Amino acid sequence: MPTQTFFNLPVDKRERITSAAISEFAANSLNQASIARIIEASGISRGSFYQYFTDIKDLYKYIFEKVGQEKLVYIYEVVGKIEELNTFVFMKEIYKAGIRFASDHPKLAQMGNKFYKEETSVKNEIMEDIVEKSQQFYEGLLIKGIEKGDVDPNIDVKIASKLFYTMNLAVVDNFLAKTEHEHFLDDVEAYLQEVDKMLYMLEHGLKKKDY
Repeated sequence: MPTQTFFNLPVDKRERITSAAISEFAANSLNQASIARIIEASGISRGSFYQYFTDIKDLYKYIFEKVGQEKLVYIYEVVGKIEELNTFVFMKEIYKAGIRFASDHPKLAQMGNKFYKEETSVKNEIMEDIVEKSQQFYEGLLIKGIEKGDVDPNIDVKIASKLFYTMNLAVVDNFLAKTEHEHFLDDVEAYLQEVDKMLYMLEHGLKKKDY
C-alpha cells in the first residue's frame, strides 16, 4: 500500500498520480506497465514515486483496491432489493450492477479486463485480501437466501460461497475465451446468457431432473 507520504499529498496531486496509473494499467498488463510513463503523465520524479510506493506492483494493488471500492458503490445500490427478489434473481442484479459500473468507468473496466488475463500467480497475489471479503459477501447472501426459503438450508454456506466466487471468475474467463471480444461490454447480452447458465447450475444443481 502507499506510504503515508502519498496520503499527505494535496488531493489534486494524488488524483493526478492515480489517474495516470489507471490509464497505464488500462492499456497494459502489470508486466508491460511502465513507471516511466506514469511519472511522466503525472508530472512527478522517479524519486518521488519511490517515496510513495515500493514498486509498480504496490501501486497496482492500490489502484485495484480503489476499483473494488468504486464497484461496491454500484453493488450496494441493489442491496435494497434483496428482500423483494428471489436470491438467484438478486445475484443476476449484482452482475447487472457490474455492467453499469463498467459502462460508467471504461478505463477501470479495461484495467479489470487486463487483470483477468494476468498470470495466475499475479492474480492470486492481488486478490489475496479481496477473495476473503468477496466470499464473506456471498456467505451473507446465501444465509439471507436460507432465511427467505430460496436456498437449501442443508448446504454448507462456506463451501457454497467459495463455489460461487470461483464460478463468478469462470463466467468471465469462459466468455472471453470462447469469443473474440476484449471485454464483456462488447456483447452484454451474450455475457448475461453465460451468467444465466451459471446461475441455473447454482439454483438447480447438476443432478438430472425427472419431469
